[in-house]
Amino acid sequence: MTPRRNFVKTAALGAIGGAFLNRSPLASAATPSPKNLRDQPGVKLAIATICCDGFGNENFEPTFRIAPAAGYKNIEFNCWYPNTLTPEGLRSIARRCQQHGLRPISVQGNSFGDGKAPDVSHKLWCMQAAVILGCSRVKFTGTKRGTNGGLAAVINTLKEIAPAAEEMGLLVCVENHAGNNLENIDDYEEIFAAIDSSNVGLCLDTGHFDGAGVRISEVIERFHSRTVHIDLKDCETFGTYKTVRFGEGITDLHGAIQALIGHGYQGYLVIEQAPPIVPESLQEDLAKAYQIFKQYETEESD
Repeated sequence: MTPRRNFVKTAALGAIGGAFLNRSPLASAATPSPKNLRDQPGVKLAIATICCDGFGNENFEPTFRIAPAAGYKNIEFNCWYPNTLTPEGLRSIARRCQQHGLRPISVQGNSFGDGKAPDVSHKLWCMQAAVILGCSRVKFTGTKRGTNGGLAAVINTLKEIAPAAEEMGLLVCVENHAGNNLENIDDYEEIFAAIDSSNVGLCLDTGHFDGAGVRISEVIERFHSRTVHIDLKDCETFGTYKTVRFGEGITDLHGAIQALIGHGYQGYLVIEQAPPIVPESLQEDLAKAYQIFKQYETEESD
């Protein structure tokens, strides 16, 4: 066993006695296997383009400049603008990834809408974009709580796209946000009661659960077998959503990661420290984040 693999095993087992791994019979249930999934990455570190680009339409230029210099190879593309999802836009992403030695791992599209045809069509195209880029994951969150048909509309869209996800070999990662239709444990209870596809799972956003006043340990106990993607953020205070640099907040990131690895998690740890961005220290901050979390990566299989 390599030192890195040994560390991951030791760290995960060491967490068993902690609050994150208070196992119940429900928490011990076997993890379902997604259908036709093309990759099993072990545990890999990635970065979301929002960390470098912010919320503006920068055509990912800052990402292609900053992410490789900070040590990242795996990129989640926040495709929120029309030009990022056109055929030429996707070709540009693929071309530049090849030039810079980067790997697209996920496409995040705009939030779930009203559950009607345009919303379903948008999600299906994001899924096709992921296939074009060689990704096996798409990610979506909701809108402000109570808007666009609420949770019922999210579930309606998920019901429509889940069979396509199985056919295409994709994971649909449903991300929580504070103040959102996707916010708390009850929301995900309802989703997974309605959607039994193992290709639909939770994207666990650490900062947004802390910001919403939801205990991450309880989320992991209930949904570890449905957690397919992890977004890493540090939140300043519990119950109020405001992100800070890693290590400056209250989010127990290492406890959460170790607990999920202890439950057999395989997938990406995505650095998604949202703006405000401090341009003067951005590359340094992201490089520090890489150093903090790279210990959890398993070695390459090839």
